Amino acid sequence: MERKLNFYPGLYLGESISPDKLDKLKRELKSKPLLSSLYVLTLSQNPSNQLEIYAARLLAQPYYRKYPPYIIGIAADYDEAVSLVEQIVQECIRERGDCALKEYLLC
Repeated sequence: MERKLNFYPGLYLGESISPDKLDKLKRELKSKPLLSSLYVLTLSQNPSNQLEIYAARLLAQPYYRKYPPYIIGIAADYDEAVSLVEQIVQECIRERGDCALKEYLLC
């Protein structure tokens, strides 16, 4: 059974993620997250935090069926996911002059 996942329209991709394979990767995350070696960058559901990075395998947990994350980035590994966060922070500071990442990404 496929999971319902929400993807940011301007999805950020790690350097080693090919845009040509994006549809395949999204299907993999929805149908077989346990087999995935990817990392996802999501908006935090905790109001005290802004973003979260975690292994895509966690999407197989029942919690994420009930509360699907809003995925804003896909990376091949943890370091690549951290680089995406750095990129988003730099963009946000350049555009807004602050680090209100949720507001920046949702506007």
